[in-house]
Amino acid sequence: MDMRKQNTKLDIDRIIFIGRTFDEYVDMFNLQIENLKNKKILDCPAGACSFAALGRNNAFEVQACDIAYTFETNDLYNKGKQDVEHAIEKMELSKSNYNWSYFKNTSDLKTHRLQALEDCTEDMKKHPNSYQSVSLPELPYEDNEFDILLSAHFLFMYSDRLDYNFHIQTIDEMIRVASEEIRIFPLINLEGKRYENLNDIIKYLNESGYITEEIKVNYEFQTNANTMLKIKI
Repeated sequence: MDMRKQNTKLDIDRIIFIGRTFDEYVDMFNLQIENLKNKKILDCPAGACSFAALGRNNAFEVQACDIAYTFETNDLYNKGKQDVEHAIEKMELSKSNYNWSYFKNTSDLKTHRLQALEDCTEDMKKHPNSYQSVSLPELPYEDNEFDILLSAHFLFMYSDRLDYNFHIQTIDEMIRVASEEIRIFPLINLEGKRYENLNDIIKYLNESGYITEEIKVNYEFQTNANTMLKIKI
């Protein structure tokens, strides 16, 4: 459901508004750009990612949704800049938890994160109807409305606060609105360990008639975060 007017108690300070670039999405989801032409794609949750913004340049039809879109774009942009600064400061203290082959250093990382934020918020101003405020596990879309759904850095990562039932409900809802496939990245928690209930989720999906595949991708920033789950519907 649309949370713009209904969720008046949501505090922007509780939202972390950081995103990845279009190129990161291509790598983390093992995307073939030529196969996405004229596809209808949902980025869920999208945060400050620039996939929707730059996807338009490649003839993709991309919608983005996130609980953060409750707030005004300018407020999100200012919050995003603060969040990037804070994230970089923390990362300087824990560089060993990351693989520095994709980004040269924290300065390079900061440049990419700020570029994603800039591209995202500029596109939000130009195409506000393409950015929908949502509160998972519910999605305000029609059945089979999208061909492909991409979901990065949400499911599995926060297993310390999102339980198994939430994961099942969210994936079921993602399946409802997608007609071809879903890709989820990464498959680890914040500690860099494989999500403890992933095998149970895969078993549930297979028994429900869906084909699943764990795919190693050409992207690893957080250590061990280099695989995605592909669900064929």
